[in-house]
Amino acid sequence: MLPDQFFNIKIHINFRETFNFNAMKRRKFLKNSLLMFPVLANPELILNNSGQYLPNVLIIGDSISIGYTPFVKELLAGKANVYRPTLENGNPENCEGTAKGVQNIERWLKSSGVGDNDFRWDIIHFNFGLHDIKHVNPATGKNSNNPKDPLQADLKQYKKNLEVIVEKLKLSNARLIYGTTTPYPDDVEGVLRDPGMPEKYNHAAIKIINRHDVMINDLYNFMLPRMNELQLPKNVHFKPEGYQALAQKVVERINEVLRDLNQK
Repeated sequence: MLPDQFFNIKIHINFRETFNFNAMKRRKFLKNSLLMFPVLANPELILNNSGQYLPNVLIIGDSISIGYTPFVKELLAGKANVYRPTLENGNPENCEGTAKGVQNIERWLKSSGVGDNDFRWDIIHFNFGLHDIKHVNPATGKNSNNPKDPLQADLKQYKKNLEVIVEKLKLSNARLIYGTTTPYPDDVEGVLRDPGMPEKYNHAAIKIINRHDVMINDLYNFMLPRMNELQLPKNVHFKPEGYQALAQKVVERINEVLRDLNQK
């Protein structure tokens, strides 16, 4: 059996004290935001104190999801076990774009939870898009600031890749929730992303998601009117309170599914 401390995991993060966004690179923030929450290596199924089975939730996504996952864990403590793809060193894995998703989705489904034969995913919240719309060097595949360089996945390839990912996720028999790609300012620093691309890619994604009868979590329109308040200046990433807000929206949709599962 697992030690008692694993039955009720409480997470307390004071981001204002822990992270100085004026002085710390966003990569360091994202690395540390889940450092204390590595996936446990092959534990038994985690139950609550009453011995009741807790649903298993998998979050698949890029660095935006890495930012809100700790808050999702906290908000669902005692109601669900929350996991995400995690590297061997315990750091969260950035699932990046749909090309990486096609290559790794089966691995993430197998390695992100606990190693028990009875283990199953009950809910999977997933997102792809923010990496697909960035420009990359065609020779190296690395990020580019040259507007003449291609996108990591153009719209046609994105739709093809997302279709493959959804089909593979459906084989898990989990209830699926798709989170739309979050907005960013027209004038964004760092990797080149053209203005207006989230709208185009979300439009394409929603058509695919609706065709598969998958629940949609519209993070784009949720965050759009609050960008000035919750997003870092000239950045695709968010302030701590932005990640908290996104987590609340994610948990809201997960709770809808949990209520439905409890009625069956």
